[in-house]
Amino acid sequence: MPDMLVKLYELPDFAPVLSKLEEQGIVIRRGLPPEKHLAGEWAERMFQRHWRSELETAYGRLPVSCFIAQQVGDGKAEMVGFACYEATAKGFFGPTGVDPDQRGKGIGKGLLLAALHAMRAEGYAYAIIGGAGPTAFYEKEVGAIPIPDSAPGIYRNMLR
Repeated sequence: MPDMLVKLYELPDFAPVLSKLEEQGIVIRRGLPPEKHLAGEWAERMFQRHWRSELETAYGRLPVSCFIAQQVGDGKAEMVGFACYEATAKGFFGPTGVDPDQRGKGIGKGLLLAALHAMRAEGYAYAIIGGAGPTAFYEKEVGAIPIPDSAPGIYRNMLR
């Protein structure tokens, strides 16, 4: 999977995406340090242990460099997705994941835009999506372009 490059100065507005999600009872917000263990456990259970490690690294930064999506209402607040940045390297977006049962609602797009807009607000002009899985999604939503000869990139020789 190649790394991809995103021009942060050309990001689409994400307010309409967040409004649409809120109509469905889904809120996207920056993570809070006291919930690090819960978010990490969720990421490992839904995806993989390596993502838990990266998520917990993002939760150790201030401000927390991880956004979470929650299904809210009826007194509940259930995690349904997350998107981190600067978890593996400066300027990197990822990992990100959405509960497979919740896909198709725009949650992934909302998380992607929230994280990339936060990176832009922190002064970055570009972001790297490390080891991008759904490249067509990133191309469509934020105009990401593949970086030639970038796989396996920073993940080369990673312990498994």
